[in-house]
Amino acid sequence: MIGAVAAAGLVLAGSPGWSLPLILEVTRADSDQLVLCAEMAAGEEFVLSFLHSVNRRPVYETLRVAGDHLVIVGARFDSLGAGMPEASTEQGTLRWTDDGWLEWTVNRPVPEVVIRVGRVANHTLALKGRAIPLATLADPGTPLAFRVSLRTIPSDWKGRCLR
Repeated sequence: MIGAVAAAGLVLAGSPGWSLPLILEVTRADSDQLVLCAEMAAGEEFVLSFLHSVNRRPVYETLRVAGDHLVIVGARFDSLGAGMPEASTEQGTLRWTDDGWLEWTVNRPVPEVVIRVGRVANHTLALKGRAIPLATLADPGTPLAFRVSLRTIPSDWKGRCLR
């Protein structure tokens, strides 16, 4: 009986118009403690922004939810700096936009992204029309992991997951 129910669930999950909810989970990478979750649709994007550590200019990194993983779409920034791309390579394309920004396009699938909350970088997550400073989720220096979960919303987070 359990096998039949599980098989029916797999068939439904693969059916058009019905699928398991995608959940963006933000956890402490050092303990796996969930600090934020958000219901997401396949293809939905979010932005991680911060101040570059050397030139103190803003950087906006865009990520996309894609099934069971994330895609690093690329970044926008208005000046070159240490560790920033300076030209197109086999890893990505760099171009000047009409509004004077540099746009780095990557489209690289990754299982997760880990960010260490900065002390002065003002890391901010732009998600679902909200701007969430990462320092409100964890102390500076704490590594946060961003990943997609295909499971249901954890029962202790029901009703508190961003929609």
